[in-house]
Amino acid sequence: MIKSKSVRILAIAPLSRGFGYAVMEKPDKLVAWGNKAILRDKNARSLSWVNRFIQLYRPDVLVLPNVQAADTRRAARIKILHRKIVAMAGKQQLPVRFISVTQVRTQLLGDSKGTKFAVAQTLAAKYPVELGLRLPPKRRPWMSEDPRMDIFDAVGLAVAFWPKQK
Repeated sequence: MIKSKSVRILAIAPLSRGFGYAVMEKPDKLVAWGNKAILRDKNARSLSWVNRFIQLYRPDVLVLPNVQAADTRRAARIKILHRKIVAMAGKQQLPVRFISVTQVRTQLLGDSKGTKFAVAQTLAAKYPVELGLRLPPKRRPWMSEDPRMDIFDAVGLAVAFWPKQK
C-alpha cells in the first residue's frame, strides 16, 4: 500500500505587532505554532522571518488572511506586507490560499458572528496540549489584546484551510 504525501501548510497572520504562525500537516496535526514580535522595520523583518519559516518548514501551501474581505479591517502597512508576502511566495512557486475571518468563524464555531475569543477557546479545546496553556484571559474593554492571540489567529487560518470533517 502506497501512502499519499501529506500536505503541509504554513499559515501566517500578519498583525500590527508582528505575526502569528502555524504549521499543519493534517486537520488534526499541528506541527508548529507561535508568534513573532517585530519592533523595528516591521515589513522587512517580517518578510525575512516568513521567508525563514518557508525555508524551514517547506510548506506545500501558504495560508494568509483575506485582507480584502468585507469583514476585515487592516492598516495600510499590513496590506503592503501582505502583498509582499504573496509576491515572495509567487517567486518561490508556493501556492497561496486566502481565508476570511468569516470563514474561520463559520468553520470553527458554526456561526460567522462569533468572537475572536470564542475562536481561541475552541482551538484551545481542540488542541489542549499545544494551545491550552497559551489561551489568554478574556479581554476586558480597557485591555489591549494579548499578544498570544496572534497564535490563535494563525491556527484558526490553518484549521479553516482544511475542509470541514464529517
